Amino acid sequence: MSGYTVTRADIDALKLVHPDVFDVRRKRAILAIVWAVVIGYVAISLWYFDVGRFLNASDRAWRLISAMFVWKDIETWQFANIYGAIAQTLAMAFLGTFMASVAALFLGFLAARTTMPFPFVRQIVRRILDVFRGVDQLIWGLVFVRAVGLGPLAGVLAIFISDTGTLSKLYSEALENIDRKQVEGVRATGAGPIKVMRYGYLPQVLPVFISQSLYFFESSTRSATILGLVGAGGVGMIIIERFRANLFDQVAFVVINVLICVFAIDWVSKKIRERYIGEQSH
Repeated sequence: MSGYTVTRADIDALKLVHPDVFDVRRKRAILAIVWAVVIGYVAISLWYFDVGRFLNASDRAWRLISAMFVWKDIETWQFANIYGAIAQTLAMAFLGTFMASVAALFLGFLAARTTMPFPFVRQIVRRILDVFRGVDQLIWGLVFVRAVGLGPLAGVLAIFISDTGTLSKLYSEALENIDRKQVEGVRATGAGPIKVMRYGYLPQVLPVFISQSLYFFESSTRSATILGLVGAGGVGMIIIERFRANLFDQVAFVVINVLICVFAIDWVSKKIRERYIGEQSH
């Protein structure tokens, strides 16, 4: 075969069999059209949303940013109210996530194919969970503010409903991807359904459950801050009040403290995962 020479006829035959491989000009034309569409869409979007106004407002934006980092009259900032609101925000996030984790522990078993043998029940649970996580957390906050009034209870309920929908889905997916051999081994001992779940399923998925719940606690801390903007209590109400009063330096101070709390929660969560789940730092 080393003396075989590829002729023009061979190439023409290959072109007939694989026209897409040899049609380089067609590919380049399609690529050029795609790029033209993308660039045109971006240009039209910039024009439609009038992005140029940002350049015209750059002076006002710079003055606002500067005001955030020029702190004045610090002794009048009411630190007790600020740190009390931050503590309330952390409590909202913790309680909402904790309640969601407990609820998801049961709903996850009802939504997983490996633990719920009745498709009708499983589909009903999954559709309910779709509603819970399909509605944005901020919308749930508005709903519960209307239902129970202003305050942290509305924020806790909004976090609880939203996180329950997402955590239940994640828990059910973890249950569907377990090692069936361990479950069958526990069942072979004559254990009932509750003991099979306790000793066959939970030991495999509990580290995943803990890791996901810790992440959601960190995420809910940020969410609780936003929920306060609609009246659901916490530090968000402090932020919106300071914004309305043009106290941008105090807004920056509050935001910095919230970021420090989020960093601390992330560090503590990492240590818990390393200690109890076996995650090793790199």
